[in-house]
Amino acid sequence: MANLSWPSAEEQARVREIASAMTGKNENDVKVVVSPYRICPLGAHIDHQGGTVLAMTINRGILLGFIPSNDSQSHLRSGQFDGEVKFSVDEAQQPKTTRMINLENGNNVHEEANWGDYAKGAVFALQKSGKQVTKGITGFICGSEGLDSSGLSSSAAVGIAYLLALEYANTLTLTPVENIELDRIIENEYLGLRNGILDQSAILLSNYGCLTSMNCKTKDYTLVPHPGINKNEKHENGEAFKILLAFSGLKHALTSTNGYNDRVAECQEAARVLLQATGSGDLEPLLCNVDRETYEAHKGKLKPSLAKRAEHFFSENARVTEGLKAWASGDLREFGTLMSASAQSSIQNYECGSEPLKDLCEALWQAPGVYGARFSGAGFRGCCVGLVEAGQAATAARLVELEYRRRQPELAAGLRPGSSVVLLCNPGQSAHLI
Repeated sequence: MANLSWPSAEEQARVREIASAMTGKNENDVKVVVSPYRICPLGAHIDHQGGTVLAMTINRGILLGFIPSNDSQSHLRSGQFDGEVKFSVDEAQQPKTTRMINLENGNNVHEEANWGDYAKGAVFALQKSGKQVTKGITGFICGSEGLDSSGLSSSAAVGIAYLLALEYANTLTLTPVENIELDRIIENEYLGLRNGILDQSAILLSNYGCLTSMNCKTKDYTLVPHPGINKNEKHENGEAFKILLAFSGLKHALTSTNGYNDRVAECQEAARVLLQATGSGDLEPLLCNVDRETYEAHKGKLKPSLAKRAEHFFSENARVTEGLKAWASGDLREFGTLMSASAQSSIQNYECGSEPLKDLCEALWQAPGVYGARFSGAGFRGCCVGLVEAGQAATAARLVELEYRRRQPELAAGLRPGSSVVLLCNPGQSAHLI
């Protein structure tokens, strides 16, 4: 594994010190889960329809320092939120789908009383899958300082961190693919969010210098290296590109708005209409079960909104195919062009993207050295992600920040103290235990 700059020795020492103080045990007894945030350069909004997505992690994310309990009790503290969470893993956990919560345990607005629900969700997922969980954990969890993690799948990173810690505490050995399914249970069945498996897959499968390509229908995946990144490099050096994250300051939970779940339902309805048109109504209503020829032949049967959702699905799948070719050949310019086209389709066909997010994308598209950019996440809040030529990254970051502060001064001023509009970072590794 490459010697990446995150987490730093200081960051690891901090979570070990706090977890050690919580238990009264030696810092050397503290294990640390490293669970990175992810970006999705291509494959927007199609994972829940069984499409193919492209993703990678970044060198920022969630750290969970913990010590296994001697009994069933769990005791947790957060670096971002007040209070403590205490519960027993012996308790049968019930889904939270009857109430909408705003929970992303990075740097986000949420219902503070519920910040520990992802830990309980991890127990729920393990219980539902038939795993024996008898030992709790005592630990401290925190997100990377200096950034707003909206749009980077901090929720999936948190869920995976708790899964890995509980599995270690209970001597459970699970594969990354098994943990992808467990985190899906946390988000879909425990919290009621109708997302796909993109986020979990990226966090658990990524490898430094590679793009993770996952077919969300078959669960098959490949790691595609970029020729400009040396996977044997000892340290990050930005030799090919930098990842530019631009934060809107706009916060709104996916589960507390109908926007996200409504789009998923519309995609499913479009699939249902198209499948029934060919006598295949017995198939699951997902757009991945509709071939392109069927779509072209029968798209006239779709009402306008459903036609747009279907067009986004099929055009985005095509962009993913072309994007893989561009990435593997080292053509970042073509790859970036496809990223920007993905953003345009998200706006026009998927009809997501708040004005602040659109402003951020436009600022990125205009900045020097930016190959391409799109929304990171659902597009209703959070951030945008761009790939930028390493030599022009600092200049691009400065200009994007200035332009966004001009367009959205109140939102930019409302970012967490110590956070900036723009962060430059590098590819990361998959989630792992230290």
